Amino acid sequence: MTFELLAQVAVSCAPVLVFLTGLMLLDSYKLVPVQSVLVTVLLGCVAAGASVVVNMAFLAQEGIELTMYARYGAPEVEELCKAIWPFLLIRSRKVGFMVDAGVHGFAIGAGFAIVENVYYLQSLEHASLFTWIVRGFGTAVMHGGTTAVFAIVAKNLTDIAGSESWYRFLPALGLAAVIHSAYNHFFLPPILNTVLILASLPPLMLVIFQASERATRQWLGVGFDTDADMLNLITSGNVSETPLGKYLHTLSTRFRPEVVVDLLCYLRIYLELAVQAKGILMMREAGFDVPPAPDVEAKFTELSYLEKSIGRTGHLALLPFLRTSSRDLWQLHMLRSTGTA
Repeated sequence: MTFELLAQVAVSCAPVLVFLTGLMLLDSYKLVPVQSVLVTVLLGCVAAGASVVVNMAFLAQEGIELTMYARYGAPEVEELCKAIWPFLLIRSRKVGFMVDAGVHGFAIGAGFAIVENVYYLQSLEHASLFTWIVRGFGTAVMHGGTTAVFAIVAKNLTDIAGSESWYRFLPALGLAAVIHSAYNHFFLPPILNTVLILASLPPLMLVIFQASERATRQWLGVGFDTDADMLNLITSGNVSETPLGKYLHTLSTRFRPEVVVDLLCYLRIYLELAVQAKGILMMREAGFDVPPAPDVEAKFTELSYLEKSIGRTGHLALLPFLRTSSRDLWQLHMLRSTGTA
């Protein structure tokens, strides 16, 4: 009996964890640290608990039939619960590319699926091993896949729009719910549903990851050269003769001299951190795990001080020379979290 239970746990939980590990190995830039993945898996467990409470509350209402709810109610509730964490990560610009969006999304789904399968293990004590094979290789991977799809599509849509407004996420959430609902309709026998998931999801994720890797490589190449050139201009000692120096001179009529100096210092430190972040990513792709310099936290502290010193108006004045896309802001988060890990 113990061996049978262990086998059920293994086939219902292991496939989704193996798939998640594979996604992390595909990420040559190591965009998502292992600690972050573990936290996301735990949050997926919390999302599963929340969805159970909500689903039970709906099913307790009169006139709601279980099969119809499983097809048209539960998918929306569960996908919404799973989507909250990726939504918050993308909104706070802590996700830079489709790769880390996909890893976080699948990790949420993995945690969700593990709790759901453990719950069913207790409820369906006499279910056959075949049931747990279907749930492990089909349903569990589906949960990870739909949330990965949500995160990837949401990241793409917000990048295209240049905005993380909440309504930009609705098409991605709708797509995830539709896929989940279609799976729950059981148009095909359970084993064919499982085979379809296993035959379609890995190639799809591989294509997405390859596209994201190309985008990352292109962003790194262009961004590193641009940031390094600007930093060289500032540190060369001849900044006054550059377009940046002339621009800062025009600001002297609007800001006190000490604030103009702080503007230049802010830009220098910002560029130093940006160059260092991109350098770390390049080294990771080459197979080296290079830790940040020991003065990274001190630079962030100084950057925070200077940001208060120059104020919102000063920050806006620097925007022509600052790269502030979601990826450029994400790289600073990545560098800081790596430096304090």
